[in-house]
Amino acid sequence: MISVGHPLLGVEEREAVDRVLRTGQIAQGPEIECFENEFSEALVDGRPCVAVSSGTSGLHLGLLACGIGPGDEVVVPSFTFAATANAVALTGATPVFADIDLQTFCLDVASVKEVLSSRTAAVMPVHLFGHPADMDAFDTLCAQQGIGLFEDAAQAHGATWGGRPVGAFGRMAMFSFYRTKNMTAGEGGMVTVSEPEVLRSVRLLRNQGMLRRYENEIIGFNARMTDLQAAIGREQLRKLPAWNERRRDNADFLSAHLAGVTIPHTSAKARHVFHQYTVLVDADTAERDRIVSALAEEHGVGAGVYYPIPLHRMPSLSQFAPRTDLSRSETIAARCISLPVHPALSEHDLETIVDAVNSVVRAGS
Repeated sequence: MISVGHPLLGVEEREAVDRVLRTGQIAQGPEIECFENEFSEALVDGRPCVAVSSGTSGLHLGLLACGIGPGDEVVVPSFTFAATANAVALTGATPVFADIDLQTFCLDVASVKEVLSSRTAAVMPVHLFGHPADMDAFDTLCAQQGIGLFEDAAQAHGATWGGRPVGAFGRMAMFSFYRTKNMTAGEGGMVTVSEPEVLRSVRLLRNQGMLRRYENEIIGFNARMTDLQAAIGREQLRKLPAWNERRRDNADFLSAHLAGVTIPHTSAKARHVFHQYTVLVDADTAERDRIVSALAEEHGVGAGVYYPIPLHRMPSLSQFAPRTDLSRSETIAARCISLPVHPALSEHDLETIVDAVNSVVRAGS
């Protein structure tokens, strides 16, 4: 089976883990600070970074550190992973759903304008599948409205908009190191911030409210990353540029040879890093699901559907009723398929994917 996601862990990562194990300091040790500093310089124009236990905890802590809480509203896309809205709800604030752009699948600024209210505290675009949201438009909107701009960059390590890296626009941004991301630490997240007071708050919140042992300043969480994870992340960070280029090359090959599907769009100002290579099929949900099954069962090609249920239809989030039409989110959720694009793919793998998709889609037409 050609998997839709494939973490690459080599000798360097194993040696890094062994290095930490030999020290015996496996939690909140020197690897954490090194990873934070290296990530900052490599990916977010030197912005301060805080390593945490997961991407979701990073969003949650970052929102809290920026003062988001009960009575506030944060505008988010409905077409994304649930963690985006979950993190807002966990602060006691209200996630407000807006629709997406049909080409990039990212939050649409015109739809956001339709749901703004006197309670809107911030907007949080998601750089979905590795394609940046239109950060110029959101920068302008948030400045005009006097509201915060946050970034969910969980899937976009190394992506840029207008030459500027994602994670370096908003007051706070989050990257994830889950196993399927462009780089992994097994699990974990990174929060990037623009203000010293927010930086201090995130550091307090991740470690039971203390910077010095037993001097608890606020009520906090245990959201620490381990040194084992940080050591793996440091090695992955060094390999990320080459891996992203390989993802882009693989995406170019797929786009040049696939037929019968709508290939991913890349905006002129975007550097897409293809966390997922997501195509659209001209079919209903049942036919889309048949295609996914046939790819796996008949051709050994794994494919994923991210995300089949828009967040406003999730039982866990349906209490937050939509204020605007979300038909574009519904359309993309019903028609999308993500194909393998990861850097472990061989030329033969890519040819197999193309042949399989073209054959299965043609058979259903």
